Amino acid sequence: MQKIKLELLSQIIGIGSASGLIYKDNSLYIIGDNSGYLYEYLLDSNDLKRYPLLENPAENIIKKDKPDYEAITSYGEDLYIFGSGSTEKRNGMIRFNAITKNLISTYDLTDLYAVMQSFAKVNQTDFNLEGAIYDGKSWYLFNRGNGSNNRNVLFIIEGQNLIKDFKIRSTDYKLPKIKGITTSFTDAILVNNTIYFLATAEDTKSTYDDGEVMGSIIGGIDLRTMKITFTKKISDNHKFEGLTIWSQSIDKIEFLLCEDKDTNILETTIYKLTLNL
Repeated sequence: MQKIKLELLSQIIGIGSASGLIYKDNSLYIIGDNSGYLYEYLLDSNDLKRYPLLENPAENIIKKDKPDYEAITSYGEDLYIFGSGSTEKRNGMIRFNAITKNLISTYDLTDLYAVMQSFAKVNQTDFNLEGAIYDGKSWYLFNRGNGSNNRNVLFIIEGQNLIKDFKIRSTDYKLPKIKGITTSFTDAILVNNTIYFLATAEDTKSTYDDGEVMGSIIGGIDLRTMKITFTKKISDNHKFEGLTIWSQSIDKIEFLLCEDKDTNILETTIYKLTLNL
């Protein structure tokens, strides 16, 4: 049985509503769901850098207008940042180079998101992407089941690109409840042949409106069978929305997590989660 330990690692002033993070070259790249910036937190110096993702970026974009960057993944030198797709203003994807610190390109994924919804029979009101993985060949996009139908769906997308040449597969997952509320995907990362995922229980039936947080879990999906291998509660009161690998050995994996507090306060807490294998 997996044993876990959750501890506070650091607090970062200047970032609010953190929704995803990547650990790379001793830096943390962090996105916030109401921000128009990508943040880089340099762990050696504790410096915080901001890189604009929009033409007129802001730290706290009002809810109806925000791009809702909820998922971030990396492959090689590049970072890929996804809008949640929960409204028509949230269908963008950003490609950013972590070496040159330049925004390479932006994409409109409206057509892809529409095909994903049609293929998996997910209503627009249930569509809310909050996790992404890219392994150089396949994209794994995680729909958070916090809508009225609790559709936790893993989409696997392959092809030449995400605009007009792709194939889709999907799998629905039934996740455990916390205090009677079904947990829903909030992020994921691929380690060897296991997809480790976060899921949070939030007392809401809307992909748009927030609710009372009941806690979070971590779980694993076997990449070969696509079956859930374990789930473990890690908190009774945190809404963890970001997961990245910190270190690993034969007998344990250390992850870093960030928390979305659903406020306009520009302060983010980073946690370390140790999972003994």
